[in-house]
Amino acid sequence: MRWSWQAMAAPTSDEAWMGEALALARAAAARGEVPVGALVVRDGQVIGRGGNAPISHSDPTAHAEIAALRDAARTVGNYRLVGCDLFTTLEPCAMCAGAIFHARIAHVVFGARDPKSGACGSVIDLFDEARINHHATAVGGVLEEECARLLSDFFAARR
Repeated sequence: MRWSWQAMAAPTSDEAWMGEALALARAAAARGEVPVGALVVRDGQVIGRGGNAPISHSDPTAHAEIAALRDAARTVGNYRLVGCDLFTTLEPCAMCAGAIFHARIAHVVFGARDPKSGACGSVIDLFDEARINHHATAVGGVLEEECARLLSDFFAARR
């Protein structure tokens, strides 16, 4: 799904960008998906958006981060997203971290930590692995309580 980004006001802080990612996570939850949202920002503009869709797409790679990276790559016409930041409501997994490396994302900001599959320090820290040829900086815990609550409420309702 392509997202319209031109009409939205540009937030200027990590919290504001995370607020936009949370809106995408809520939309994913409304579709019955695990509520994770992500966006790619370059020069103060959102160039890619994504929400979790593995269930609806029958695709294990349809994570919010992958969708946002794909959308951004289509927007700029290049698979390299040099100088871009990625905001996601949940700590990226190893698959998403790998895609972030290949896209050459400069900076990753995430909300909730993922103690089961987080690849930014919770289980492993791929962004700190010296043998990998590209390094992104990562900051976690931005609007962490709100991001974590959205996930826990979603899973509690499904039990």
